[in-house]
Amino acid sequence: MEVIRVEGGHPVTGTVTVEGAKNSALKLMAATILAPGVTTLTNVPNIADVHVMGKVLKELGAIVEVVDEHTLSIDTSTVDSWETPYSLVTRMRASTAVLGPLLARFGKAIVAMPGGCNIGARSIDMHILGLEALGVEFDVDHGDIYATAPNGLHGATVNLEFASVGATENLVMASVHAKGVTIIDNAAREPEIQDLANMLNEMGADIRGAGTPVIEIHGVGELHPVTHAVTGDRIEAGTFAAIGALVGQPVTIKGFEPDHLGLVLRKFEQMGITVRRGQRCVTVSRDQPLRAVDIQTLPFPGFPTDMQAQTMCLLAVAEGTSIVTENVFENRFMFASELQRMGSDIAIQGHHAVVRGVRSLSGAEVRSPDLRGGAALVMAGLIADGTTTVLDIYHIDRGYERFVEKLRSLGAHVTRVEVPDIEVLDDEL
Repeated sequence: MEVIRVEGGHPVTGTVTVEGAKNSALKLMAATILAPGVTTLTNVPNIADVHVMGKVLKELGAIVEVVDEHTLSIDTSTVDSWETPYSLVTRMRASTAVLGPLLARFGKAIVAMPGGCNIGARSIDMHILGLEALGVEFDVDHGDIYATAPNGLHGATVNLEFASVGATENLVMASVHAKGVTIIDNAAREPEIQDLANMLNEMGADIRGAGTPVIEIHGVGELHPVTHAVTGDRIEAGTFAAIGALVGQPVTIKGFEPDHLGLVLRKFEQMGITVRRGQRCVTVSRDQPLRAVDIQTLPFPGFPTDMQAQTMCLLAVAEGTSIVTENVFENRFMFASELQRMGSDIAIQGHHAVVRGVRSLSGAEVRSPDLRGGAALVMAGLIADGTTTVLDIYHIDRGYERFVEKLRSLGAHVTRVEVPDIEVLDDEL
Protein backbone atom coordinates (compact mmCIF):
# COMPACT_ATOMS: atom_id res chain seq x y z
CA MET A 1 0.00 0.00 0.00
CA GLU A 2 1.03 3.62 -0.42
CA VAL A 3 1.74 6.01 2.44
CA ILE A 4 2.93 9.61 2.69
CA ARG A 5 6.05 10.22 4.74
CA VAL A 6 6.84 13.70 6.03
CA GLU A 7 10.16 14.81 7.50
CA GLY A 8 9.44 17.77 9.75
CA GLY A 9 11.41 20.91 10.41
CA HIS A 10 12.20 22.05 6.87
CA PRO A 11 11.29 25.49 5.45
CA VAL A 12 8.21 25.66 3.25
CA THR A 13 7.79 28.71 1.04
CA GLY A 14 6.96 29.70 -2.54
CA THR A 15 3.96 29.81 -4.87
CA VAL A 16 1.34 27.17 -5.59
CA THR A 17 -1.65 27.20 -7.96
CA VAL A 18 -4.84 25.42 -6.96
CA GLU A 19 -7.02 23.36 -9.28
CA GLY A 20 -10.71 23.65 -10.05
CA ALA A 21 -13.04 23.02 -7.14
CA LYS A 22 -13.87 19.39 -6.48
CA ASN A 23 -17.23 20.31 -4.98
CA SER A 24 -18.12 22.27 -8.10
CA ALA A 25 -16.71 19.99 -10.81
CA LEU A 26 -18.70 16.96 -9.65
CA LYS A 27 -22.02 18.85 -9.78
CA LEU A 28 -21.19 20.45 -13.14
CA MET A 29 -20.46 17.00 -14.54
CA ALA A 30 -23.86 15.79 -13.31
CA ALA A 31 -25.55 18.88 -14.78
CA THR A 32 -24.36 17.99 -18.29
CA ILE A 33 -27.17 15.40 -18.30
CA LEU A 34 -29.60 18.32 -18.63
CA ALA A 35 -28.19 19.50 -21.99
CA PRO A 36 -27.99 16.68 -24.55
CA GLY A 37 -24.89 17.16 -26.67
CA VAL A 38 -21.22 17.84 -26.01
CA THR A 39 -20.38 20.07 -23.03
CA THR A 40 -16.73 20.92 -22.38
CA LEU A 41 -15.54 21.53 -18.82
CA THR A 42 -12.16 23.18 -18.28
CA ASN A 43 -10.11 23.61 -15.10
CA VAL A 44 -11.35 20.20 -13.91
CA PRO A 45 -9.23 18.72 -11.09
CA ASN A 46 -7.56 15.40 -11.92
CA ILE A 47 -8.67 13.62 -8.74
CA ALA A 48 -10.26 10.31 -7.78
CA ASP A 49 -13.80 11.65 -7.24
CA VAL A 50 -13.85 13.17 -10.73
CA HIS A 51 -12.81 9.80 -12.15
CA VAL A 52 -15.67 8.12 -10.28
CA MET A 53 -18.22 10.66 -11.50
CA GLY A 54 -16.94 10.14 -15.03
CA LYS A 55 -17.58 6.41 -14.67
CA VAL A 56 -21.09 7.11 -13.32
CA LEU A 57 -21.87 9.19 -16.41
CA LYS A 58 -20.47 6.48 -18.68
CA GLU A 59 -22.70 3.90 -16.99
CA LEU A 60 -25.67 6.15 -17.80
CA GLY A 61 -24.62 6.13 -21.45
CA ALA A 62 -22.60 9.34 -21.75
CA ILE A 63 -19.37 9.54 -23.72
CA VAL A 64 -16.69 11.09 -21.51
CA GLU A 65 -13.38 12.01 -23.12
CA VAL A 66 -10.27 13.49 -21.52
CA VAL A 67 -9.19 16.33 -23.83
CA ASP A 68 -6.19 17.17 -21.67
CA GLU A 69 -5.21 16.83 -18.02
CA HIS A 70 -7.81 19.37 -16.88
CA THR A 71 -10.42 19.38 -19.67
CA LEU A 72 -13.31 16.99 -20.11
CA SER A 73 -15.63 16.58 -23.10
CA ILE A 74 -18.96 15.05 -22.03
CA ASP A 75 -21.49 13.98 -24.66
CA THR A 76 -24.82 13.31 -22.93
CA SER A 77 -26.87 12.94 -26.12
CA THR A 78 -26.35 9.18 -25.75
CA VAL A 79 -27.55 8.93 -22.13
CA ASP A 80 -30.28 6.29 -22.13
CA SER A 81 -30.30 5.02 -18.54
CA TRP A 82 -31.56 6.55 -15.31
CA GLU A 83 -30.07 3.99 -12.90
CA THR A 84 -26.70 4.63 -11.26
CA PRO A 85 -24.50 1.68 -10.23
CA TYR A 86 -24.18 0.96 -6.52
CA SER A 87 -20.50 0.04 -6.84
CA LEU A 88 -19.63 3.55 -8.05
CA VAL A 89 -22.15 5.75 -6.28
CA THR A 90 -21.28 4.50 -2.80
CA ARG A 91 -17.65 5.59 -3.27
CA MET A 92 -18.36 9.31 -2.97
CA ARG A 93 -20.68 11.60 -1.07
CA ALA A 94 -21.60 13.65 -4.16
CA SER A 95 -23.44 10.68 -5.64
CA THR A 96 -26.93 12.11 -5.21
CA ALA A 97 -26.02 14.98 -7.58
CA VAL A 98 -27.33 12.95 -10.55
CA LEU A 99 -30.79 12.60 -8.98
CA GLY A 100 -32.09 16.04 -9.99
CA PRO A 101 -30.76 15.97 -13.57
CA LEU A 102 -32.12 12.47 -14.22
CA LEU A 103 -35.56 13.46 -12.91
CA ALA A 104 -35.54 16.59 -15.06
CA ARG A 105 -34.58 14.68 -18.20
CA PHE A 106 -36.35 11.34 -17.80
CA GLY A 107 -38.92 11.89 -15.06
CA LYS A 108 -37.43 9.01 -13.09
CA ALA A 109 -34.20 7.92 -11.42
CA ILE A 110 -32.73 5.08 -9.38
CA VAL A 111 -29.82 6.22 -7.22
CA ALA A 112 -27.96 4.32 -4.51
CA MET A 113 -27.62 5.93 -1.10
CA PRO A 114 -24.47 8.11 -0.97
CA GLY A 115 -21.04 7.04 0.26
CA GLY A 116 -17.65 8.74 0.59
CA CYS A 117 -15.88 9.94 3.74
CA ASN A 118 -17.12 8.53 7.03
CA ILE A 119 -17.57 11.99 8.56
CA GLY A 120 -21.24 11.68 9.39
CA ALA A 121 -24.64 10.62 8.20
CA ARG A 122 -25.68 12.22 4.97
CA SER A 123 -29.41 12.48 5.35
CA ILE A 124 -31.28 12.90 2.09
CA ASP A 125 -34.50 13.87 3.84
CA MET A 126 -34.30 17.46 2.60
CA HIS A 127 -33.61 16.28 -0.96
CA ILE A 128 -36.69 14.05 -0.81
CA LEU A 129 -39.00 16.60 0.83
CA GLY A 130 -37.96 19.31 -1.60
CA LEU A 131 -38.34 17.14 -4.68
CA GLU A 132 -41.70 15.84 -3.44
CA ALA A 133 -42.92 19.44 -3.53
CA LEU A 134 -42.01 19.46 -7.23
CA GLY A 135 -44.15 16.36 -7.88
CA VAL A 136 -41.63 13.54 -7.30
CA GLU A 137 -42.68 10.31 -5.63
CA PHE A 138 -40.09 8.26 -3.71
CA ASP A 139 -39.55 4.73 -2.55
CA VAL A 140 -36.37 3.73 -0.69
CA ASP A 141 -35.66 0.01 -0.78
CA HIS A 142 -32.53 -2.06 -0.07
CA GLY A 143 -30.25 0.98 -0.12
CA ASP A 144 -31.59 2.40 -3.39
CA ILE A 145 -33.69 5.50 -3.95
CA TYR A 146 -36.47 5.02 -6.53
CA ALA A 147 -37.80 8.37 -7.75
CA THR A 148 -40.53 9.07 -10.30
CA ALA A 149 -42.49 12.12 -11.45
CA PRO A 150 -45.62 10.50 -12.94
CA ASN A 151 -47.29 13.83 -13.71
CA GLY A 152 -44.13 15.72 -14.59
CA LEU A 153 -42.25 18.29 -12.51
CA HIS A 154 -43.95 21.52 -11.50
CA GLY A 155 -42.77 24.66 -9.77
CA ALA A 156 -43.25 25.12 -6.04
CA THR A 157 -41.91 27.00 -3.03
CA VAL A 158 -39.52 24.89 -0.97
CA ASN A 159 -38.36 25.97 2.48
CA LEU A 160 -35.19 24.11 3.46
CA GLU A 161 -34.81 23.31 7.15
CA PHE A 162 -31.04 23.67 6.77
CA ALA A 163 -29.04 25.43 4.05
CA SER A 164 -27.99 22.12 2.52
CA VAL A 165 -25.65 22.37 -0.46
CA GLY A 166 -26.66 19.00 -1.89
CA ALA A 167 -30.39 19.61 -1.53
CA THR A 168 -30.09 23.09 -3.05
CA GLU A 169 -28.14 21.72 -6.04
CA ASN A 170 -30.59 18.90 -6.66
CA LEU A 171 -33.58 21.24 -6.45
CA VAL A 172 -31.98 23.74 -8.82
CA MET A 173 -31.16 21.05 -11.40
CA ALA A 174 -34.53 19.31 -11.10
CA SER A 175 -36.48 22.54 -11.47
CA VAL A 176 -34.84 23.97 -14.62
CA HIS A 177 -37.40 22.08 -16.74
CA ALA A 178 -40.28 22.21 -14.24
CA LYS A 179 -43.45 23.98 -15.30
CA GLY A 180 -43.77 27.36 -13.64
CA VAL A 181 -41.57 28.97 -11.00
CA THR A 182 -39.67 27.24 -8.21
CA ILE A 183 -38.49 29.21 -5.18
CA ILE A 184 -35.91 27.74 -2.80
CA ASP A 185 -35.98 29.52 0.55
CA ASN A 186 -33.00 29.15 2.92
CA ALA A 187 -30.92 27.98 -0.05
CA ALA A 188 -27.22 27.24 0.32
CA ARG A 189 -25.04 30.20 -0.70
CA GLU A 190 -21.71 28.48 -1.40
CA PRO A 191 -19.59 29.67 -4.36
CA GLU A 192 -20.06 26.22 -5.89
CA ILE A 193 -23.83 26.85 -6.02
CA GLN A 194 -23.14 30.07 -7.90
CA ASP A 195 -20.84 28.22 -10.31
CA LEU A 196 -23.55 25.65 -11.04
CA ALA A 197 -26.20 28.34 -11.60
CA ASN A 198 -23.84 30.26 -13.88
CA MET A 199 -23.26 27.22 -16.10
CA LEU A 200 -26.96 26.34 -16.22
CA ASN A 201 -27.82 29.93 -17.17
CA GLU A 202 -25.19 29.76 -19.92
CA MET A 203 -27.03 26.63 -21.11
CA GLY A 204 -30.29 28.57 -21.32
CA ALA A 205 -31.77 28.12 -17.85
CA ASP A 206 -33.41 31.02 -15.97
CA ILE A 207 -31.99 30.97 -12.43
CA ARG A 208 -32.00 34.10 -10.28
CA GLY A 209 -30.56 34.79 -6.85
CA ALA A 210 -27.85 32.11 -6.67
CA GLY A 211 -25.51 33.07 -3.82
CA THR A 212 -28.39 34.50 -1.76
CA PRO A 213 -30.78 32.72 0.65
CA VAL A 214 -33.58 32.77 -1.94
CA ILE A 215 -33.12 31.23 -5.39
CA GLU A 216 -35.82 31.57 -8.05
CA ILE A 217 -35.91 29.20 -11.03
CA HIS A 218 -38.21 29.75 -14.00
CA GLY A 219 -38.72 26.53 -15.89
CA VAL A 220 -37.58 26.50 -19.50
CA GLY A 221 -37.53 24.03 -22.38
CA GLU A 222 -34.39 22.43 -23.72
CA LEU A 223 -30.91 23.45 -22.61
CA HIS A 224 -27.89 23.52 -24.91
CA PRO A 225 -24.28 22.41 -24.32
CA VAL A 226 -21.61 24.97 -23.41
CA THR A 227 -17.93 25.31 -22.55
CA HIS A 228 -17.47 26.26 -18.91
CA ALA A 229 -14.46 26.72 -16.59
CA VAL A 230 -14.75 25.25 -13.08
CA THR A 231 -14.27 27.83 -10.33
CA GLY A 232 -11.04 27.64 -8.29
CA ASP A 233 -10.95 25.33 -5.27
CA ARG A 234 -11.29 27.49 -2.16
CA ILE A 235 -10.70 24.51 0.16
CA GLU A 236 -7.45 23.50 -1.54
CA ALA A 237 -6.46 27.16 -1.35
CA GLY A 238 -7.37 27.25 2.33
CA THR A 239 -5.32 24.14 2.97
CA PHE A 240 -2.17 25.66 1.48
CA ALA A 241 -2.90 28.95 3.28
CA ALA A 242 -3.03 27.00 6.55
CA ILE A 243 0.27 25.31 5.65
CA GLY A 244 1.89 28.70 5.09
CA ALA A 245 0.46 29.94 8.38
CA LEU A 246 1.72 26.88 10.25
CA VAL A 247 5.28 26.94 8.94
CA GLY A 248 5.45 30.75 8.94
CA GLN A 249 7.37 31.58 5.78
CA PRO A 250 5.46 33.24 2.90
CA VAL A 251 3.31 30.98 0.74
CA THR A 252 1.38 32.47 -2.19
CA ILE A 253 -1.72 30.64 -3.39
CA LYS A 254 -3.07 31.43 -6.86
CA GLY A 255 -6.11 30.41 -8.90
CA PHE A 256 -9.08 31.21 -6.64
CA GLU A 257 -11.18 34.11 -5.35
CA PRO A 258 -10.04 35.27 -1.87
CA ASP A 259 -13.63 36.34 -1.08
CA HIS A 260 -14.55 32.65 -1.16
CA LEU A 261 -12.39 32.20 1.97
CA GLY A 262 -13.59 35.37 3.67
CA LEU A 263 -14.20 34.18 7.23
CA VAL A 264 -11.31 31.68 7.15
CA LEU A 265 -8.80 34.39 6.30
CA ARG A 266 -10.26 36.74 8.91
CA LYS A 267 -9.89 34.03 11.57
CA PHE A 268 -6.32 33.46 10.43
CA GLU A 269 -5.61 37.16 10.93
CA GLN A 270 -7.04 36.96 14.45
CA MET A 271 -4.53 34.17 15.10
CA GLY A 272 -1.62 36.50 14.27
CA ILE A 273 -1.20 35.42 10.65
CA THR A 274 -0.43 38.00 7.95
CA VAL A 275 -2.75 37.68 4.94
CA ARG A 276 -2.15 39.77 1.81
CA ARG A 277 -5.02 39.53 -0.65
CA GLY A 278 -4.49 40.00 -4.38
CA GLN A 279 -6.36 39.37 -7.61
CA ARG A 280 -7.25 35.67 -7.50
CA CYS A 281 -4.46 35.04 -4.99
CA VAL A 282 -3.38 35.44 -1.37
CA THR A 283 -0.01 35.38 0.37
CA VAL A 284 0.14 34.02 3.90
CA SER A 285 3.02 34.36 6.36
CA ARG A 286 3.68 34.67 10.09
CA ASP A 287 6.35 36.30 12.25
CA GLN A 288 4.78 35.83 15.68
CA PRO A 289 3.35 32.93 17.72
CA LEU A 290 -0.10 31.67 16.79
CA ARG A 291 -2.90 32.87 19.05
CA ALA A 292 -5.90 30.83 20.17
CA VAL A 293 -9.31 31.62 18.64
CA ASP A 294 -12.72 29.97 18.72
CA ILE A 295 -14.37 28.74 15.54
CA GLN A 296 -17.69 27.14 14.69
CA THR A 297 -18.51 25.56 11.36
CA LEU A 298 -21.56 26.80 9.50
CA PRO A 299 -22.80 26.94 5.90
CA PHE A 300 -21.28 29.66 3.69
CA PRO A 301 -20.55 32.48 4.40
CA GLY A 302 -19.79 30.86 7.77
CA PHE A 303 -16.64 28.92 8.56
CA PRO A 304 -16.51 25.87 6.24
CA THR A 305 -16.51 22.43 7.82
CA ASP A 306 -13.97 21.43 5.14
CA MET A 307 -11.44 23.79 6.79
CA GLN A 308 -12.04 22.62 10.35
CA ALA A 309 -9.26 19.98 10.54
CA GLN A 310 -6.61 22.22 8.97
CA THR A 311 -7.49 25.04 11.39
CA MET A 312 -7.48 22.69 14.37
CA CYS A 313 -3.94 21.75 13.37
CA LEU A 314 -2.98 25.43 13.67
CA LEU A 315 -4.75 25.79 17.01
CA ALA A 316 -2.98 22.68 18.34
CA VAL A 317 0.27 24.69 18.51
CA ALA A 318 -1.24 28.11 19.29
CA GLU A 319 -0.80 29.93 22.57
CA GLY A 320 -3.87 29.44 24.76
CA THR A 321 -7.04 27.39 24.58
CA SER A 322 -9.46 27.33 21.65
CA ILE A 323 -12.95 25.91 21.27
CA VAL A 324 -13.85 24.32 17.93
CA THR A 325 -17.56 23.68 17.40
CA GLU A 326 -18.62 21.36 14.57
CA ASN A 327 -22.20 22.08 13.48
CA VAL A 328 -22.29 20.28 10.12
CA PHE A 329 -20.99 16.70 10.47
CA GLU A 330 -21.20 14.71 13.69
CA ASN A 331 -18.14 12.52 13.09
CA ARG A 332 -15.69 15.11 11.90
CA PHE A 333 -13.53 15.03 15.04
CA MET A 334 -11.99 11.66 14.15
CA PHE A 335 -8.99 13.65 12.96
CA ALA A 336 -8.40 14.87 16.52
CA SER A 337 -7.56 11.41 17.88
CA GLU A 338 -4.88 11.00 15.20
CA LEU A 339 -3.43 14.45 15.96
CA GLN A 340 -3.29 13.41 19.64
CA ARG A 341 -0.87 10.66 18.62
CA MET A 342 1.45 13.46 17.53
CA GLY A 343 1.33 15.13 20.96
CA SER A 344 -1.60 17.54 20.71
CA ASP A 345 -3.87 18.26 23.69
CA ILE A 346 -7.45 18.00 22.44
CA ALA A 347 -10.53 17.01 24.45
CA ILE A 348 -13.77 16.17 22.63
CA GLN A 349 -17.02 17.14 24.34
CA GLY A 350 -19.96 16.31 22.09
CA HIS A 351 -19.72 18.55 19.04
CA HIS A 352 -17.11 20.75 20.73
CA ALA A 353 -13.34 20.24 20.80
CA VAL A 354 -11.27 21.95 23.48
CA VAL A 355 -7.82 22.55 21.98
CA ARG A 356 -5.03 23.50 24.36
CA GLY A 357 -1.97 24.64 22.46
CA VAL A 358 1.29 22.74 22.92
CA ARG A 359 4.83 23.86 22.15
CA SER A 360 5.56 21.21 19.53
CA LEU A 361 4.33 18.06 17.82
CA SER A 362 6.21 14.81 17.32
CA GLY A 363 6.25 12.58 14.27
CA ALA A 364 4.16 9.40 14.47
CA GLU A 365 2.35 6.85 12.34
CA VAL A 366 -1.19 8.13 11.82
CA ARG A 367 -4.17 7.11 9.75
CA SER A 368 -6.07 9.48 7.47
CA PRO A 369 -9.69 9.41 8.71
CA ASP A 370 -11.15 11.39 5.79
CA LEU A 371 -10.20 13.73 2.96
CA ARG A 372 -9.50 16.96 4.85
CA GLY A 373 -8.24 15.24 7.99
CA GLY A 374 -5.67 13.35 5.91
CA ALA A 375 -4.35 16.57 4.38
CA ALA A 376 -4.18 18.16 7.83
CA LEU A 377 -2.12 15.25 9.20
CA VAL A 378 0.41 15.71 6.40
CA MET A 379 0.38 19.40 7.27
CA ALA A 380 1.08 18.65 10.95
CA GLY A 381 4.03 16.51 9.93
CA LEU A 382 5.72 19.54 8.37
CA ILE A 383 6.47 21.01 11.82
CA ALA A 384 6.66 17.79 13.86
CA ASP A 385 9.92 16.43 15.24
CA GLY A 386 11.12 13.42 13.24
CA THR A 387 9.11 11.57 10.60
CA THR A 388 5.35 11.30 10.24
CA THR A 389 3.84 8.44 8.23
CA VAL A 390 0.25 8.95 7.02
CA LEU A 391 -1.75 5.83 6.09
CA ASP A 392 -5.02 5.51 4.11
CA ILE A 393 -3.99 8.29 1.77
CA TYR A 394 -6.64 7.29 -0.78
CA HIS A 395 -8.83 9.76 1.09
CA ILE A 396 -6.43 12.58 0.17
CA ASP A 397 -6.41 11.46 -3.47
CA ARG A 398 -10.17 12.01 -3.60
CA GLY A 399 -9.81 15.77 -3.34
CA TYR A 400 -6.21 16.93 -3.85
CA GLU A 401 -4.38 16.71 -7.16
CA ARG A 402 -0.63 16.09 -6.91
CA PHE A 403 -0.66 17.03 -3.21
CA VAL A 404 2.80 15.64 -2.50
CA GLU A 405 4.30 17.20 -5.64
CA LYS A 406 2.90 20.63 -4.76
CA LEU A 407 4.28 20.39 -1.22
CA ARG A 408 7.68 19.37 -2.57
CA SER A 409 7.64 22.38 -4.92
CA LEU A 410 7.38 24.55 -1.80
CA GLY A 411 10.42 22.85 -0.25
CA ALA A 412 8.69 20.30 1.97
CA HIS A 413 10.45 16.98 2.56
CA VAL A 414 7.48 14.80 1.66
CA THR A 415 7.48 11.50 -0.22
CA ARG A 416 4.85 9.06 -1.37
CA VAL A 417 6.11 5.51 -1.03
CA GLU A 418 4.87 1.95 -1.32
CA VAL A 419 5.27 -0.20 1.77
CA PRO A 420 4.43 -3.87 2.41
CA ASP A 421 1.12 -4.31 4.20
CA ILE A 422 2.90 -6.11 7.05
CA GLU A 423 4.97 -2.98 7.74
CA VAL A 424 1.79 -1.04 8.29
CA LEU A 425 0.27 -3.75 10.47
CA ASP A 426 3.28 -4.08 12.78
CA ASP A 427 2.20 -1.11 14.89
CA GLU A 428 -1.34 -2.51 15.24
CA LEU A 429 -0.13 -5.96 16.27
